[in-house]
Amino acid sequence: MNALRLLPVSSAALALLLPGLALAQASFEPKNIWVNPGFYSAHFDSGKGLENSNFGLGFEYPLSDTYRITGGTFRNSDRRQSNYLGLYVLPFEFYGVKFGAVVGGFDGYPNYRNGNWFPAILPVAAIEGKNWGLNVAYVPTVKNRLYGAITFQLKYRFGTHE
Repeated sequence: MNALRLLPVSSAALALLLPGLALAQASFEPKNIWVNPGFYSAHFDSGKGLENSNFGLGFEYPLSDTYRITGGTFRNSDRRQSNYLGLYVLPFEFYGVKFGAVVGGFDGYPNYRNGNWFPAILPVAAIEGKNWGLNVAYVPTVKNRLYGAITFQLKYRFGTHE
């Protein structure tokens, strides 16, 4: 892989993550890491034979009540491997559901930037219990490039939580 291809992504990732890292908790707590097995995509255009079960491995770590860093890999709707890196910003809460957006980058979509990294901002809602949680995101359709969907990402964190 060409190192220059990663330079814009690396720079963007640092620009996104540094403000969040500045808000990080005083000490790293591994028990606060959320782990997910990918997600399920309910595509708006169900007649295209897209892959709805987007299995993979992802991680999410809370920096505060509002900010979380995230990263992972999954098999996308085009049946290709994708990676992501981002920052959840969840400033609103209503009846225990947090609302905001995830800001970051994705790769692996052959019809969008030839599979190279691209930026994205996706509206998201998060429901979290002590050990189990669910992220629900809206992915817009980008004609002839990305297939729109509502995604459901189940997540789990180990350890005891109050």
